[in-house]
Amino acid sequence: MDSLITAAARALAAGDPLGALNRVALRDDAPALALRGIAMAQLGELDRAKALLRNAARAFGAKEAVARARCIVAEAEIALVSRDLGWPAKALDTARATLEAHGDRVNAAQARYLEARRLLLIGRLDEAEQTLAELADLDSAPLPPALRTAHALVVAGIAIRRLHTMAARAALARAERGARLAGIPALTAEVESAVRVLTTPAARLIARGEARPLLLGEVEALLASQALVVDACRHVVRDAHTRISLASRPVLFALARLLGEAWPGDVPRGTLIAHAFRTKFADDSHRARLRVEVGRLRTELEALADVRATKRGFTLVPHRADEVMVLARPIEEPHAALLALLDDGEPWSSSALALALGTSQRTVQRALDSLAAAGKVQALGRGRARRWMTPPVPGFTTTLLLPGPFPGA
Repeated sequence: MDSLITAAARALAAGDPLGALNRVALRDDAPALALRGIAMAQLGELDRAKALLRNAARAFGAKEAVARARCIVAEAEIALVSRDLGWPAKALDTARATLEAHGDRVNAAQARYLEARRLLLIGRLDEAEQTLAELADLDSAPLPPALRTAHALVVAGIAIRRLHTMAARAALARAERGARLAGIPALTAEVESAVRVLTTPAARLIARGEARPLLLGEVEALLASQALVVDACRHVVRDAHTRISLASRPVLFALARLLGEAWPGDVPRGTLIAHAFRTKFADDSHRARLRVEVGRLRTELEALADVRATKRGFTLVPHRADEVMVLARPIEEPHAALLALLDDGEPWSSSALALALGTSQRTVQRALDSLAAAGKVQALGRGRARRWMTPPVPGFTTTLLLPGPFPGA
């Protein structure tokens, strides 16, 4: 490898894409194309970066399997940044195996971290943990600071999704140390953004008619407390020992939430009918249906609480807990989960959003059209190249809106 290629590679490793381009911008050989592609990716020119990396992969001969594999890993990272979650994972796995077979442990580790980050992004936490565990089992030798930071960020992301805030703080502290050692500004900014999640309101607590914001640590403490929690983030009713899901019973959950917000008081029958059945006019059929649904709710919640009739309506009476609280999302609207994904500031395709949310692309597209009409999201590009994004909502973290289980899920 000649001196210019070596110098350009060192500049990229230090987070200096312009320095790298100064050395290889006018060259069209395969190593220079690969380095130019990585430099353009660091500058945010993702489409140009992908084209350069593909040209580089083709330019490397059949005997240069390691160089081709490195190009595939770099292209996979660009796909992740541009939220192309449908990018073929099999190609990345093949490239990783090639790198491991040839002793390139650093780039092989990068490939595993990319897969773990993709799994984390779509809420497959167990698989992301397994990927990290496989990496730890393969090689215990220390990795470069940038990769140690990447590892810590994935660990922190998993812990945050599961509301293990102490583990998240420890991982983020390791990430901060690794970022300082790496000296890469973009990596430092990513770590700082992750750290802010722990100090930004993540949910709202509604109790005795009042609402206040909660941090992630406070949410974790609430779910571990002896209170009866009506969890509107995951549509469950729970205490520290029992968890009852009403995710597939929207009417029953609507009734439970109304009763939880009014506790220790009761809720008038007319209010229950209006909110649970979404009607402004109540007749005998609605009142009969309310009795049926309350009976079903009483059966569902029999391990946690009773639903008792009062003169004007119904009230919730917990068996063990001495307090009833409602945990609500920081923002509540029909497409909150979609906005949560777009809140990271990256451009998403509708297919990637559908994959992350576990729904159809057409459903996502309708939601995006509705949000665009309301001015909450904007589209960039046309056709297959169209991407969607929105500025972050000031003052809120949307961790509790993202796909992924709560503790005990």
